[in-house]
Amino acid sequence: MSTFPLATYPDLAGKRVVVTGGGSGIGAAFVEAFAAQGAMVHFLDIADADAWALQEKLKNVAHPPRFIHCDLTDLEAVAGVFKSMHQQAGPTEILVNNAANDTRHSLDEITSAKWDANIAVNLRHLYFCAQAVVPAMRKAGGGVIVNLGSISWHLAVPNLALYMTAKAGIEAMTRGLARDLGPDNIRVNCIIPGAIKTPRQTMLWHTPEQEAKIFNGQCLKMRVEPEDVAALALFLASKSAAKCTGREYYIDAGYFGDAV
Repeated sequence: MSTFPLATYPDLAGKRVVVTGGGSGIGAAFVEAFAAQGAMVHFLDIADADAWALQEKLKNVAHPPRFIHCDLTDLEAVAGVFKSMHQQAGPTEILVNNAANDTRHSLDEITSAKWDANIAVNLRHLYFCAQAVVPAMRKAGGGVIVNLGSISWHLAVPNLALYMTAKAGIEAMTRGLARDLGPDNIRVNCIIPGAIKTPRQTMLWHTPEQEAKIFNGQCLKMRVEPEDVAALALFLASKSAAKCTGREYYIDAGYFGDAV
């Protein structure tokens, strides 16, 4: 856990926030952080057990977050969820496009179907979630979209070519949408997390050897936690970042790869 308290942004209180992939890991940290600001948070996921547990954990905050089961690779379902959510709770003012899956893969095992599935879970839904919230943001005179990229493609991590392709695309998408939506006062930025210490990463890939390699590659010799990423998201979503758009913001402890 981080050792510092998150800053308070009064303008986030009462804001309608949607977090994709909010049931666990970095996504859960986003849900908790925005809820602590007094925002009204809905979070989408398919990891039902984790998501229901998070909703139960936060049931006593001012505006308890609401979990909605949604397969983000099903674009018809995505459109339906946002339509229903907006009818019941009002239009989304802040969208955090977080959901992804960094399963390792080799070149030889990828078929066209696996290619499509990887792009669907790591890139495509970000665009269509943005598409779903922008009309109301335009009508309201502005809004915020925060996309989640990855340090992986900047470091050329092995066995992640498709995931890195998608994450590189997110940075391009961020700049394109920022340009297109700027006249509507809709800000679009991209957070690039480094090696974040989540339960999934610890369980699957961050062995003691990998942990040592991460420290060797970082300028700061400390692990970056989900709460650190959430702190950056709060800033970018707030009025304190009113002039920030179309950019990538790293939260990686200065991770440049293996030190010489």
